[in-house]
Amino acid sequence: MKKFYETLKSFRNNPRVVKFTELCKVCEFYFGKPRQSGTSHREYQTPWQGDPRVSIQNNKGKAKTYQVKQALRAIERLEIEHGTKE
Repeated sequence: MKKFYETLKSFRNNPRVVKFTELCKVCEFYFGKPRQSGTSHREYQTPWQGDPRVSIQNNKGKAKTYQVKQALRAIERLEIEHGTKE
């Protein structure tokens, strides 16, 4: 768990250089296996209504910056709702 917090911190500090595979690991930890993974996007289900997914895309080995930021917002919301965010 500590490793994921350190990884998230590095994502927040520099979302432009996040490896796609690292973002996949973090998303799977927080949201489970991707709902869709056979296409250019991986979609992860979130537990709330509205836009209930996190979609990420491989861009030459890196994750797209705006998708990293979206994933970070979803993770933060999940932590706040479950009371794990300090």
